[in-house]
Amino acid sequence: MKNSGAVDKMPSGRIVAISISKRKGVRKTNVPCARLVEGTGLEGDAHASPGLRQVSLMGLASIRKIVDLGLSVGPGDFAENITTEGIDLLSVGVGSRLILGQEAVVEITQIGKVCHQPCAIYYQAGTCIFPTEGIFGVVIRGADIKVGDALEVLASPSSLPVEQPVLNGFVKK
Repeated sequence: MKNSGAVDKMPSGRIVAISISKRKGVRKTNVPCARLVEGTGLEGDAHASPGLRQVSLMGLASIRKIVDLGLSVGPGDFAENITTEGIDLLSVGVGSRLILGQEAVVEITQIGKVCHQPCAIYYQAGTCIFPTEGIFGVVIRGADIKVGDALEVLASPSSLPVEQPVLNGFVKK
């Protein structure tokens, strides 16, 4: 049976902030651009290292939940590296891959994390969103990224119809 070549498309999003810090445990500083380094994370960030949590992402909608509680917080304040909008990151799922900008690819490895001690946001708002709404990933293909770059979800070729064209082992969905 021939396939029409149609692919289910997820909404595309964009990068609204890129944030780094020189040390762990502090709010991150927003920068206009940065380099994702394959197998490491965001160049210049204290969290960049081999492992399963090389880079962290959070949706702007998640941050707005805390703003709605009356706190003055924004991108980077939850120690996330990349703040996004337009894609529900929590629905993407572990094992999914994202393309950031023209070339960078990040594979999602973890959704949320255990906070061993409450952060400053928790004490101010009575809650923190990173344990349930932050996601982590590994950098599969490094490249420069900048604020305003596109963010798209990629699908594994094994989940696509046989005749679906594939780009670098994955295809935009």
